[in-house]
Amino acid sequence: MNTIEQTNAHIMGTYGRSDVVLDHGSGATIQDAEGKSYIDFGSGIGTSSLGFCDPAWADAVCAQVRKVQHTSNLFYHQPQADLAEKLCNMSGYSKLFFGNSGAEANECAIKIARKYSFDKYGKGRQTIITLVNSFHGRTITTLSATGQDVFHNYFFPFTEGFRYAKANDIADLHDKLDDTVCGIMIEYVQGEGGVMALEQSFVDEIRKICDEKDIIMIADEVQTGIGRTGTLFAGEQFGVKADVTTAAKGLGGGLPIGACLANAKCADVLGKGAHGSTFGGNPVVCAGATQVLNTLAAPGKMEEIREKSAWLREKLSALGEVEAVTGLGLMIGISLRTKKAPDVLKACLDKGLLVLTAKDRVRLLPPLTISWDELKAGAAILCEVLEG
Repeated sequence: MNTIEQTNAHIMGTYGRSDVVLDHGSGATIQDAEGKSYIDFGSGIGTSSLGFCDPAWADAVCAQVRKVQHTSNLFYHQPQADLAEKLCNMSGYSKLFFGNSGAEANECAIKIARKYSFDKYGKGRQTIITLVNSFHGRTITTLSATGQDVFHNYFFPFTEGFRYAKANDIADLHDKLDDTVCGIMIEYVQGEGGVMALEQSFVDEIRKICDEKDIIMIADEVQTGIGRTGTLFAGEQFGVKADVTTAAKGLGGGLPIGACLANAKCADVLGKGAHGSTFGGNPVVCAGATQVLNTLAAPGKMEEIREKSAWLREKLSALGEVEAVTGLGLMIGISLRTKKAPDVLKACLDKGLLVLTAKDRVRLLPPLTISWDELKAGAAILCEVLEG
């Protein structure tokens, strides 16, 4: 029985996998079990932010796993303290909560918004507005928060208390407001929704509403955060700071972590017993995440990400097959004129390039540390497929 047969025999069929067995990699290049090389423009859906097996990251993880691999959150440990301090200092947030995923981080944010409102105003103020086409996770509650009908099936009853406004439609946003609303939750760039960025005026209006009505603004930066868009968080590019921001994916560099960051207003909403996690803030994961932040904080790193993004976007925009290039930074969506995104993915795979899709678009999330040589080689394959 080969790897694919073995997997399909024992693991639930919840993923649309490509018939490739990935084996080992370095930088933004990985080889399969048969020795074929691929340039990675997907980074594990934006998770392997430093590429494959970054030496400094691997050293930090291995050193910690040989020291202590887990303690539970009934005790303190230095890797968690170091990561929390660094992430708060870099982001400007007051405190945070560590979980294991983006969905967990978003669950924490939802709980903060509802408890803040309950503590201050009492019962009846629990509705959270999210956006049509949003994606916030696959737990029952984060599926409920997700503004896509395709996800609102099978698993009834879904969690109550969510309402969906049209992205970039200020009038519709105001129509969804009433005295029961305690939070507005957005992605600055809707990743699974097609790599579509919000408009500045819409984001500004959300911040204004939240300030005026004492509503908690939540930014889901699970995919856009940790350098993906060319700044630590995408909110920086909008000049807006949410009350609560969530992060995950690229923060761990390939290990599971989620973080829910809160400003001073929300920092102490969750007290003892109000929330928790067995594995959240695990020492090994924290050691790896700290190295991710160290890498991104190096002089010129964010500028390099923006430079590579600009180069790739310009190259793609010049292609006849490309109708539009969307997103921010190295979070790129490609709208096509004639070709189908799944067909492009398959053709790229055959030629040695890993890409993603989002709705009808090709989606690119290359490692933030991808070399110029790898970037240009991968772009050449993609251009060949799109123009072929």
